[in-house]
Amino acid sequence: MIEPEVEGYVRVEGGRLWAEWAGEGSGVVLAHAGIADSRQWDPQWDALIARHRVVRYDLRGFGRAEVEHVRFSNREDLVAVMDAAGLERAVLVGCSRAGSIAVDTALEYPDRVSGVVHVCGGISGTDWDATPEEEAAFARGEALEEAKDWAAVAELEVQIWVDGVGQPAGRAPESVRELVRRMIYENHIQEKPYGDTIVLDPPAVERLEQLQVPVLVIQGLLDESGTIRSGRLLAERAPRARLIELPDVAHMPSLERPEWFTETLLAFLAEVDAAPGA
Repeated sequence: MIEPEVEGYVRVEGGRLWAEWAGEGSGVVLAHAGIADSRQWDPQWDALIARHRVVRYDLRGFGRAEVEHVRFSNREDLVAVMDAAGLERAVLVGCSRAGSIAVDTALEYPDRVSGVVHVCGGISGTDWDATPEEEAAFARGEALEEAKDWAAVAELEVQIWVDGVGQPAGRAPESVRELVRRMIYENHIQEKPYGDTIVLDPPAVERLEQLQVPVLVIQGLLDESGTIRSGRLLAERAPRARLIELPDVAHMPSLERPEWFTETLLAFLAEVDAAPGA
């Protein structure tokens, strides 16, 4: 893997976030899932920095982030990372909870965002009902977290998010399952403080029509039902959005289908760069 141009810490409210950036060209920000850290983007890193100025970071409460329990905004954190990397504008690529952060940031800071890639993400302000099978799985996870059985938590979350609820354990490639299991476990055992989130007001669900940038929605149909509904809602209501659904993938397409994901992302970035006013 190509070494970053800069690797270090970015000062944010109540602490600092680890980040790295490299490459030249139009800007790209990679924001990881809540079951991962910045290592999620290892398969895409070299190909992206060969054509773009790319930054990835460990979000607050994850990986190498070092923050106190304070009131904070995930959107301000993302923009602080952009500033540190010298990015005036960028395409925001967010997976899972970071998909929601990317959309929220595009709404709050429209002049800083040239496009959004929403990967198996949520939409702030939505409250979808889980299926009975999903509710049972989430309840088991809450009980294991309360007991601080972090190895069991990691194993269950791999089954939920990597294999998919109701799918056989081991459906996804073992290399993907092992990486995600390790990221989950390492994050939980640190028990890092997170803080109190300053939510977007009004939330994104009430203003998706205001997203004027290109939006690419990627989601796996083996994912949990609320995530699928969020992606479809975004694709339906954002004026310049399009949707790609993968029938045999769950929550982590960048890891399950890395070559396809990288090619698809690069093609979208080229479209954004070629658009008038880019």
